[in-house]
Amino acid sequence: MKLLFRIAKNEFRYLFYSPIAWFLIIVFLVQCALVYTGPVYDLALYQDMVLKNYPMPRISMAAESLTLKVFLMGGIFSRAIGNLYLFIPLLTMGLVSREINNGTVKLLYSSPVQLRQIVLGKYLGIMLYSLLLIGIIGIFMITGIFNIKDADYGILFSAALGFYLIVCAYSAIGLFMSSLSTYQIVSALASFTIIFILSRIGGLWQKYDFVRDLTYFLSLQNRTGKMLQGLVTTKDVIYFIVVSSMFVGFTLIKLRNAREVKPWYIKAGRFAGVFAATLIIGYVTSRPALTGYWDTSATKMNTIHPRTQQLLKEMGDTTLEVTLYTNLVDRMVASGLPEVRNVNYLGDFWEAYLRFKPGISFKYEYYYDNDAKATDSALYKMLPGKSLKQIATEFAESLDIDLSMFKTPEEMRKMIDLKPEGYRLIMQLKYKGRTEYLRTFEDNFVWSDEQNMNAALKHLLYGDVPKLLFVSGELERNIYKKGEREYAFHTTLKIARNALVNMGFDVDTINLATQHIPEGITALILADPKMDLSAAVYDKLKNYIDAGGNMLITGEPGKQYVLNPLLKQMGVQLMNGQLVQPTYNETPDRVMPYLTATAAGLAEEPLVLYLRKMLQAHNTLDSVQTQMRGVAGISCAGDSAFKVAPLAMTSPGRVWLKAGDLVTDSTLPPFNPLAGDIKQASFPTMVQLTRSIHAKEQRIVVCGDADFLSNNQTGDHAVGRALYSWLNYNRYPVYTPRPQPEDTRLQINAAVAGVQKIVYIWVLPGVILLLGTILLIRRKRK
Repeated sequence: MKLLFRIAKNEFRYLFYSPIAWFLIIVFLVQCALVYTGPVYDLALYQDMVLKNYPMPRISMAAESLTLKVFLMGGIFSRAIGNLYLFIPLLTMGLVSREINNGTVKLLYSSPVQLRQIVLGKYLGIMLYSLLLIGIIGIFMITGIFNIKDADYGILFSAALGFYLIVCAYSAIGLFMSSLSTYQIVSALASFTIIFILSRIGGLWQKYDFVRDLTYFLSLQNRTGKMLQGLVTTKDVIYFIVVSSMFVGFTLIKLRNAREVKPWYIKAGRFAGVFAATLIIGYVTSRPALTGYWDTSATKMNTIHPRTQQLLKEMGDTTLEVTLYTNLVDRMVASGLPEVRNVNYLGDFWEAYLRFKPGISFKYEYYYDNDAKATDSALYKMLPGKSLKQIATEFAESLDIDLSMFKTPEEMRKMIDLKPEGYRLIMQLKYKGRTEYLRTFEDNFVWSDEQNMNAALKHLLYGDVPKLLFVSGELERNIYKKGEREYAFHTTLKIARNALVNMGFDVDTINLATQHIPEGITALILADPKMDLSAAVYDKLKNYIDAGGNMLITGEPGKQYVLNPLLKQMGVQLMNGQLVQPTYNETPDRVMPYLTATAAGLAEEPLVLYLRKMLQAHNTLDSVQTQMRGVAGISCAGDSAFKVAPLAMTSPGRVWLKAGDLVTDSTLPPFNPLAGDIKQASFPTMVQLTRSIHAKEQRIVVCGDADFLSNNQTGDHAVGRALYSWLNYNRYPVYTPRPQPEDTRLQINAAVAGVQKIVYIWVLPGVILLLGTILLIRRKRK
């Protein structure tokens, strides 16, 4: 062991006295300084500007973690790892070839030093030198801890570990390449090549199952990705250890083969044995059941929510079967092909769940089919005159895929009917005889998010689906139409990630003129009826309310008379006329009421959680506003059996009630009390009604505007989701709130950041350059 450390010490000393090593240290330092000090200086300038104008800002300086922003998302670690291939080969190119060229390798062989001690000693020497690179990054880590308030230490540790592991892997590759040639430049070029291949091999031959798994394991690409986000996994750590060990072993075998006279197959068998052992160890340790995880981030952003963990835990040891259905002629086909299975589908999406339930089996079905009526024959218009099979052939050729791997429509329809899902890329979950769909969406992530997943898991476990019925028959808002006025986007549109059908709700319509309200529904929604309610409809609604049913009732100015008879029994009324809020940029019918403290208790919707945070931190009542275009005020009689509390109120002194018709395309008529116009401190625009009946709390919401839930008001659908959650006693959606990052502000100003920038970019590299020059000159003289 002493000999090994002596060799390592000598190798480290040689590197320390190498001009190339000093040059690379300075270049690496300057690179890190530029990447760190630039963003910090810009953030400091912005923060100074905000503090100058708002001495007590109500919001954080950044919406995301500054630790992530400065160090990881295009920061020091990302850039440093991306440029490592430029540094390591130059450091390792002479580790072995230098000994061969100088003839000192013969002295080493003739000395009482074992070959493995020589190889391991040299590798340990370069590993020790690599700690200098960690030290340079450590300078900026320590600086960041002082610069950023409540910096996330865990992420920094995880990223530093990932950086050092990949440096060690690159060094092992460089060591082996150095043993292959006596020319150092050839060794460096070979190291460049191998690193490039191992970085890109994960994208090669991904169409073939066996090759895909093999190349994915060998690929260096994205192996540090999770560590750079604060997640340390045993399979990634072991991967770097076994890959480094493999190339160190290759070096030892290469040098031993050069000294021994053995048949070629024995020499080749040694390499094959080490390679096979690496694959076996890597494969076994990457199994979900044998993989350990450590989320070092302060907010546990890499770990699914405890509610999701609990749902997976309740599934026990029973296997959850997941089948991915990929349609060749669907626009989402690229996300379902075998080429992206390991990285995007299993890695980015499912691994978070496999961590807590290894017993998930995956199946894959490929087919082609199309519903011409639903898509208005768009596919056939794009390729006119071709049959579906001919179109599928064209798609297969364009994607360089064998059409034979895709089932025909006839074969597929015998297995499953995917027409209701539009033949889109979709996952089917099976558990104990129950099935649920997980849909994909045409956005950056594609796959279902955690709330979509929780809805499906909860259905599989309990079969409990909250049912919302939207009243139809009096020209109410339509939950199937995509028009500007209608409600499809937030209710039944399956391609909308946050639609109710993707959040766990069963949504349907009911015509009370011909149907009775079934028992056991979660809530009834009466959305802006335009026709008088018939006696039969009115009686059914009244009886439903009297029986303790939950409701959401929305109306519009001009149709108050339709809803007021029904609302009278609850002690509230839609005020005649329309609220107006004169502003410079908008027409006066656009009112911006704020959400009240009562609204902060509706649900764990992110917007509502933000409202809670603002109320706790600043006690401001107008921190979160919503837009209502054409809204009626709500009055309360005060003698109702219901407890009434406002959810949205107009800003004090800015809104008044205009009696009669409001003209929005000309000058706003002045306030006229003689015409019935009303001014008061504030007008409720949305109220919450509760009472205890039949051993439960009855919940009703009344709103003087129906447009805030319409298809063109997608920004206000968060309020709607909070209302639906409250109406079903917060069972669905299954929210997964997470703590917000605390490291959102700097502790330095722009002046300090500017000085810091000069010191790290110019002064410190200059000092190191001077010290290195003096050291090398003194060394040369000796």
